[in-house]
Amino acid sequence: MTEQPANARALIEHIAKALVDAPTEVFIDEYEDGDESVIELEVAEADLGKVIGRSGRVARALRGVLSAVGSKQDKRYALEIIE
Repeated sequence: MTEQPANARALIEHIAKALVDAPTEVFIDEYEDGDESVIELEVAEADLGKVIGRSGRVARALRGVLSAVGSKQDKRYALEIIE
């Protein structure tokens, strides 16, 4: 059985590492900003397009996953992709 991420930060990290060519260069930071948790995702420059996607489709999907996790935990999340 595969290991399941324990929280939203770990989930985004797990998904991002699966998407990119250089998983060792995936960095995640999380901080509180008012009533929401902000998750910053940083990847290698060559992998930036893979986590953003064409017209932002992958980034929008990642934010959708965070929204679903947040509604289950009764918490708000925001995803910032660092360029």
